[in-house]
Amino acid sequence: MHPMAPWSRELLSHCLVLAGPTAVGKTAVALELAPRLNAEIVALDSMTLYRGMDIGTAKPTPAEQARTPHHLLDVLDPHEEYSVADYLATAADATTQIVERGKRPLFVGGAGLYLKGLLRGVFEGPAANWPLRHELEEIATRQGPAVLHAQLRQVDPALADRLPPTDVRRVIRGLEVFRQTGTPLSQLQQQQGPRPVEERPARVSWLAPRREWLAQRIDTRVEAMFAQGFIAEVDRLRRCPGGVGRTAGMALGYKELLEAFATGRDPATTLPEIQLRTRQFAKRQQTWFRGLEECAAVPVEGTESAPELAERLLTEWALPHG
Repeated sequence: MHPMAPWSRELLSHCLVLAGPTAVGKTAVALELAPRLNAEIVALDSMTLYRGMDIGTAKPTPAEQARTPHHLLDVLDPHEEYSVADYLATAADATTQIVERGKRPLFVGGAGLYLKGLLRGVFEGPAANWPLRHELEEIATRQGPAVLHAQLRQVDPALADRLPPTDVRRVIRGLEVFRQTGTPLSQLQQQQGPRPVEERPARVSWLAPRREWLAQRIDTRVEAMFAQGFIAEVDRLRRCPGGVGRTAGMALGYKELLEAFATGRDPATTLPEIQLRTRQFAKRQQTWFRGLEECAAVPVEGTESAPELAERLLTEWALPHG
C-alpha cells in the first residue's frame, strides 16, 4: 500500500485553490475571481457532489452556476458512496478538460481531506471490511462512540487526538486499518509529506475569518436554510429510491434531520443542534487549513465585500488577470 500517485506536476501548476470554512463567503468571492482569471470553478466539497442535496450544502444556485462554469456538482445520487481517490480521479479529468480549453481551474470549497489529497496525493489503505465495520457500528450504537474512541486511543493515539469521539466514521476507519495492517493509520498517512514548492499548485489560499463573525454567519445561514425548506429537502431525499447512503447521511444537518425523522422527533427542534455542530465543524476545518503548510491564510474581518476580497487575492497571488 502506497500513497496514490499524485497528479502530474504540469497539471497541478495550472490550479488555483480558494479554501475556507463553511459560511465564510467562498462562493461569492470565487464568482468575482473566475471572470478576472479566465477560470472555471471546480467544487472542493464532499457533499455538493450529491444531487438533491442543495439547501443544506449551500450549493451554488442555478443563477450562480450560470455566471461561471462549475464542475463536480450533482454527479452522484445520495445513496452512492464516493472516496477521496474517486474525487481526485474525477477532478483530474475535469481539470485536464478545463486546461485544454485554455482556462484556469479554480478549486473552491472547504473539504480539508480533499484538499490534502489534491496537494499531496492520498493514502488509499486497505479496502473496506464491511463485516468489521458493521460490528464496530453496533458497538457504537449499543455502548456509545466513546468506547470505540478509547479502543482507537490504545492502537493509534495520534489519530485519536485528531478525531472527536463523535466522528464515528473516521474512528471506525482507524480501527479497521489497524486491524487489517497492524500499523496505525496516522503512521501510514505520514507518507503524505508536502510537495516541493516547485510542484505545488500556482496558489493556495484560505479565508481565515474572525471567530465571532463566522459563528454569527453560521447561525444565520442555518436559520435561512430552514426557512428555505431544508426539512422538506431531507424528507424528500429519504423517500427517494435507494434513500440516503452512509457518506451522504453524515453530512451536516442532513444527519441530524434524518435521525429526527427516524426517531419521530420534531425536525424543527434540530435547528440549534445543527448550528452548534456547524460551528464545531468550521473550527475543525480551520485546523485542517492551518495544518497544511501549502495554505496561505487570508484574514477576513467580516466588513469586506466579495469584490474587495477578490482583489486582495489577486494581489497576493500576483497573477495576470483581465
